[in-house]
Amino acid sequence: MTELEKQIQNFFSVNEDDLIKIRSYFKPLTLKKGDFFLKAGTYSDKLGFVEQGMVREFVYIDGKEVTKWISTRGYFMVDLASFLFLQTARWNIQALTDCELYVIHKKDYEQIGQIVPKWTELEKLFIAKCFTVLEDRIIQHIALTAEERYNQLFTFNKELFNQVPLQYLASMLGMTPETLSRIRKKTLGKTS
Repeated sequence: MTELEKQIQNFFSVNEDDLIKIRSYFKPLTLKKGDFFLKAGTYSDKLGFVEQGMVREFVYIDGKEVTKWISTRGYFMVDLASFLFLQTARWNIQALTDCELYVIHKKDYEQIGQIVPKWTELEKLFIAKCFTVLEDRIIQHIALTAEERYNQLFTFNKELFNQVPLQYLASMLGMTPETLSRIRKKTLGKTS
């Protein structure tokens, strides 16, 4: 079973027949490090899933890159507003490493409802899950200190700290690279 199939099973709790039908719409795609899956200002006609590798979602604000998220194995990636509402994309989605993805195009995504009767209900659950993740991130940025946010991400996904440039992690955590460096140094000092 691919990671994609596991995640579809986890998100949607579908039976084996529906899983096979849904999975058949996702096609493999390879991105090389530095390749873009999506560029801001274009239209998103596809939703991706990271089977292997890492992908960064970011935006330029006042000439500065702001990282929203770094997707690793097992994560979906999309500019949701562009994909669902045909707006121009706000987010750039770029491979940080060589990546193996599964991709579903919008026209295929829209056909799933015709072959999987429960799809509308499942799609609502998926979007609600995306929304709750976003709410959790907002609460973290409002309620937690920079050090608490660092510790939480480090506990949740340690490998990011060895594989992703620190300025991207700092941006994603809502802090400067200098603050991240200071927190790392302090945290590493505690463990030695």
